[in-house]
Amino acid sequence: MELLNGLINCLSATNLFFCFIGVLLGTIVGVLPGLGPASTIAILLPLTMRFDPTASIIMLSGLYYGAMYGGSTTSILINIPGEAGSVVTAIDGFKMTQQGRAGQALWIAAVGSFIAGTFGSVVISFAGPAIAKYALKFGPPEYVGLLLFSLTMLITLSPDKLKGLTAGVIGMVLATVGLDPLTGAARLNFGVTGMMRGLELVPVVVGLFGIGEILVAAQIGATNIYQGKLGKMTPRGAELKQGLWASVRGTLVGFFPGLIPGMVPALTSFMAYDVEKRISKYPEKFGTGVIEGVAGPEAANNSTAMAGFVPLLTLGIPTGPSLAIILAALMMYGVQPGPTLFVQNPLFVWTVIGSMYVGNVLLLVLNLPLVGLWARISLIPYKVLGPVVLAVCLVGAYSPRNTMFDVWVALVFGVIGFAMKKADWPLAPLILGFILGDMFESSLRQSLSMSGGSLTIFWQRPVAAALIVCTVVFAILSLKLLRRVPKTVLAEDDKI
Repeated sequence: MELLNGLINCLSATNLFFCFIGVLLGTIVGVLPGLGPASTIAILLPLTMRFDPTASIIMLSGLYYGAMYGGSTTSILINIPGEAGSVVTAIDGFKMTQQGRAGQALWIAAVGSFIAGTFGSVVISFAGPAIAKYALKFGPPEYVGLLLFSLTMLITLSPDKLKGLTAGVIGMVLATVGLDPLTGAARLNFGVTGMMRGLELVPVVVGLFGIGEILVAAQIGATNIYQGKLGKMTPRGAELKQGLWASVRGTLVGFFPGLIPGMVPALTSFMAYDVEKRISKYPEKFGTGVIEGVAGPEAANNSTAMAGFVPLLTLGIPTGPSLAIILAALMMYGVQPGPTLFVQNPLFVWTVIGSMYVGNVLLLVLNLPLVGLWARISLIPYKVLGPVVLAVCLVGAYSPRNTMFDVWVALVFGVIGFAMKKADWPLAPLILGFILGDMFESSLRQSLSMSGGSLTIFWQRPVAAALIVCTVVFAILSLKLLRRVPKTVLAEDDKI
């Protein structure tokens, strides 16, 4: 009954308008690399003080999960992730664009995102408080186990296991640049003042994928991303079925880890891709344009974003930067998230939850009709598209911290990305290692501090022990399975 009341209240003219504005802005933010929902929400926060609190939170929430929808567009079309969570989507999504299947990739990304968003809304409605309490049982030792388990993905993200592992380790080393999180000591800054703050994910991603792609295109003299007729805009038959099932699996893979603070969409999308590759009958085709490689990660990306609202609303615990700003907005409006929220402000909280159902429908309505329009970007001559993409990359690199140092970082990593593509080195393991590196180091050191330096703490905690055992088992199974796979190139040079 409360959910029904919330849905009815959300459909009022004011709330519906703010929901539409939120998801529209979110889609635009997702499409533009580097802008990011956190910075946009922070910019809009002072303006929302003039509006009704319910409408404001509806708009800010819609902006957040709408950005997860939009992030896939540039990943698929021009190999530049709009959001960090869309990095892995580019692996197969851009290949599909090069094959004239951009419309199908965009269509399944939108539908997968809708499935994930709707599932998240349903779980928030019926099981949020109970799930959030369970997620709180995760401490540093459990994080170590979970992150070790995530590191097994380095084995399957590249056809050459040695190159994949090496790239992953390099990414983890790059994550240590800056100040030690516990002691504050400077590390690997080589006397460069700008490196004291560490390397930001967005410039690294934009450089490796975006600028690196532009350099490859320039080197081979590309004229277009794709030449020819685009053909059908929606997947059909067996491909549609495979994409939809991958979306369901990605939704489940992304939601439950997403309840844990720190488990960002960028990580769970890699997990979903890894799952799809492990269970596939043709793992050797991943990286060449399979629809599951787009559907699974995109669903996981959006599912994780929705999952973050469970601990936020029920316990007042944000799982990421964007949700931390939304928490600040709630506090500014005098709304205290937590177990009593559903008792003290029932209409408010159920209206916000109801807006998530409405917002996901609005996003689907906004995105599906535009599939054909977005797909035609791949037909634009590269002499026109290339400079525009480069400009967007540089603006995106500058935006997160508003410093020219990050622009230089993006340019340097553009050269590195170009060299890695030409030498047939995989980019995805490097990004995964970069994402996991800081989280793993902090969790490991906190765990050892708790135990006085003893490793036995990982065996004394059942969840941590179980995850470590799973890590060993999955690593062995992955190595055995990969030996049976033909030695074909799964991640070819990204040629345009």
